[in-house]
This record gives sequence, structure tokens and C-alpha cells, in this order.
Amino acid sequence: MIPSHLIGALSALALLAPASAYAASAPLAPPAPAPALDPARSGDFFADLPKGGDLHNHLAGAVTTEFLIELAAGDGLCITTDTTTAVPPPCGAGTRPAADAVTDAVFRQQVIRAWSMQDFPADGNGHDHFFATFGKFGEVPWRHPGRLLAEVAGSAARQNQFYLETMISPASGPARELADRVGFDADLGRMHDKLLAAGGLDAVVRQARADADSTDTEFRAAAHCDTPQPDAACSLPYRWISQVARAGTPQRVFTQMALGMRLAERDPRFVAVNLVQPEDDPVALRDYRLHMRMLNYLKTQYPKAHITLHAGELVPGLVKPEELTFHIREAAQTGRAERIGHGVSVLHEDRWESLMRYMAERRIAVEVPFHSNEQILRVSGDAHPFATYRRHGVPVVLATDDPGVSRIEITDEYRRAAEMYGLGYSELKDLARASLEHSFLPGRGLWNHDVRTGYRPVGACAGERQGAERPGERCARFLKASPKAQVEWRQEAAFQRFEAAHARTTRPGPR
Repeated sequence: MIPSHLIGALSALALLAPASAYAASAPLAPPAPAPALDPARSGDFFADLPKGGDLHNHLAGAVTTEFLIELAAGDGLCITTDTTTAVPPPCGAGTRPAADAVTDAVFRQQVIRAWSMQDFPADGNGHDHFFATFGKFGEVPWRHPGRLLAEVAGSAARQNQFYLETMISPASGPARELADRVGFDADLGRMHDKLLAAGGLDAVVRQARADADSTDTEFRAAAHCDTPQPDAACSLPYRWISQVARAGTPQRVFTQMALGMRLAERDPRFVAVNLVQPEDDPVALRDYRLHMRMLNYLKTQYPKAHITLHAGELVPGLVKPEELTFHIREAAQTGRAERIGHGVSVLHEDRWESLMRYMAERRIAVEVPFHSNEQILRVSGDAHPFATYRRHGVPVVLATDDPGVSRIEITDEYRRAAEMYGLGYSELKDLARASLEHSFLPGRGLWNHDVRTGYRPVGACAGERQGAERPGERCARFLKASPKAQVEWRQEAAFQRFEAAHARTTRPGPR
């Protein structure tokens, strides 16, 4: 069954109609080569460009700082004057009402700088400042996850994105309590049994699903989804990725992993798990291989759950040299990651070329947030492995990471790719396609992809004009059976509109 927010996103294309409705539609001829659109000569090219999905997005860090201030003020929270940290009321000595950041321009700028990367890293420690922001505004976002989602999904939809996977920490309190009660057992199978005993883990799963229900309700209200004038957010399919705090105790890490993977097999709104917090944290470094073994075991118990991992968010000088040599390989091979987040340190890995061959052969994608990598690690341009991954056939998708903290949007990531690496329209188009093809939406994707031949539609939709309003009967049946292909089809329709509009403002040419 397709969730209601997915159905809404697809209704304009009538893809859920019976296949017989398309019986009279003969297959269309293959499309002509796309025009060689020139971003530099094409007006609002990057704003208008269809940009696939955002697969690496942390919900709490994705909303703008101004929106967090608005929420904090509305909830009557306070902000400490020494560390600029949001705290619950009442506002006693050493604090100010968060509402002051709405009316006092100087205080507002102080809060914005403390809660985001505005003006950083300008002779400052971008790494430490970035990660410190979450502790400063952390009292704010957990109170209104649905409103945060409406903001983030609305922004994505307005920038011509078609899908969102965003990270949250489901039922974090009950999960911690269960973990601390059970304790750690080095025999992972036995520990998993202890979590399941007497329904302990399933009780946490039920709480997480109830919280997701409340979030969906708040989201639909905030985005006016059930009104005659719904916001753009209502048309955007979204899924949750369960965050695991890698700096926690082993029992907490394992319990959060098990919760996320059990959720992914029991609730279609949840699709995967990911490890968060700084990869260079002392506990995260100490337990790195243990965490990969935990995931390896849990994948045997939950084979349908997906795994995507922050790995290689490191540079020389941040950690000991030996730590740079194995994190990405361990994530891909032992941790069984289907996507790698950041992957910046790949060229420091032992036998990095064989690692890239492994990733290319298994279609393990790398999620690249350019601005985050530059702000945290000071890595950009030729120092970034983006071009190396692509040369070796490793799938690459562009992502935002924490766009609210970074003060950017997905549009900025596509612009940065074009400006830093000289990418043209066809390359940007393929990056957008890759971000949907490597999503964790269910169903087979629309494309057969090969680095030599590019993106070719699957047999059922070969010979069709991709994105056509009324595809042929065989293609329509294929689309109806695959939520992933449905979203990809929507993007292809958007590409057709984009090309028609921008071909008038730029030079034509073969793809």
C-alpha cells in the first residue's frame, strides 16, 4: 500500500489509474537528445533545475536558524547569555527570553552565529563550531518535529526536489532506558534476545510509531495539507532514517541500531539506520569496528532494513594517521552500507583504488554535501574526492547534510558542483537522477545505469518519452508497481518542462 503523502505527490500524473486506462496509448518514440543547456547563460538555471532527492539530511539541522528562534520564542524558552544555549523556562539570572532574539537585532545576530555557520569558518574552528551548534539549539527542535518537517519538505519542493530522506532519533528516551536496563553483552545474538525479551524492544518500536503518527499529524496541519490550498511540502514523499548516536555506550548504540532496523521492517515510513555524531569522537573511534560488527549481525536479523553510514568524514590532523586507512572500507564491507555519507578521506584508505572498484561494482553511492565538507573539514575543489569517485564509476549524489546550520540550500550544492568541476547540464541531470535511483524508496528504479552508456530506461519503459503524461500500458503497469519509479517519472516530466523553458535562453547542442 502506498502512503497517502506519496499518492498525493503522484495524483497529477494519474499513475495509480488501472493499466487498462492506457491501452489506447501507443508507445512514443525515444526522446531527441537533450539540449546542451549552458548554466552560465540560462537565467535562473540552478533554481529551476530539477534536483532529485536529498538523501543525507538531518531534520534538526535542516531548518533555518531564524525558524528555530521563532519556535523557541513561541515556546517561551530562554537563552543563556554566556554560551547562547536554549534552556527551558523560567528565564532566571544569566538567561534572556528567546523572544528577545526576535526583537533585539544585536542579540538575534549573536544567536544566529552561535546556532549556525554564519561567518564560519573565518579564522575559527569550523569543525568544533559546527558540531557545537546542536547542543546550543537542541532544546528547540524536539518539541515540534512536524513543523520542522513541513519547513524542510516545503523548501525541498520549492527547489524542485521530488523526495526527502531525513534523519531523526526515534523514541530516544525509551531506547536509552531499555539499553541501560539490559546492559551490554559482547555476544550480540544474546544481547538482541535480551532486548526482545518480554517485548521490551517492541514496546519501544510502538512508541516510535506513535511518535511518527503525531509528527505526521503536526506536519499535515503545519503544511495545510487537508485544505483547499496545501503547501508545496504536501506533494513531497518523505521517509525517515533512524539516527544512532555513535558516541554512546555500546548498549545504547546496539539498542538504537536494533530499534531503527526493526522499525524499517515494520513501518514503511522508516527505511534505514545511520550513525551520527563526530566520527573523530574518542568513543566513536574506539568502538568503530565494534559498531560495524553490530550492523553486520543485525543485518542478518533484519535483511530488508537499509544501512547508510557516515564514514570518512575525516582529514589528516583530525585523527591519527591509521584512523584514515579503514573507515570507509569497514563501513562498506563489514557494516554493509549501501550508501556512504561524506567519504572525504577515501584517498587515505589502504588500497583505495580497490575500495572504489568494490563500491562501483556494488553500486554503493557516496552522499556529497560540498558546503558541509568545506565548513567542517576545509576540503573543497581539487582536494575533494568528488571527481575521483566519478572517474572510478562510484555513484555520487549531492546532499545538504544540515542546510540550516550551513546556511545553504540544495540549489547551492548543484551550483557548487557546476562551478568547481565544470559540470554541464547532462552531468547535473545525471546527479539528480542518481539521487532518486539510490534512494530507499521501495520498488525497482526507472533506470539501467552504466558508466559507459549512462541512464537508460528499463525495458518496460524503453521507447517511451520519459515523464509522459500517459505512458503506454506496459510502462504504466511498471510505474504503478514501483513508488521509486513513480517519483523518478515525475522528475523526468519536470526535466522536459525545464529543457523547453531554458532552451530559449541558452545555446542548443547535442547531449
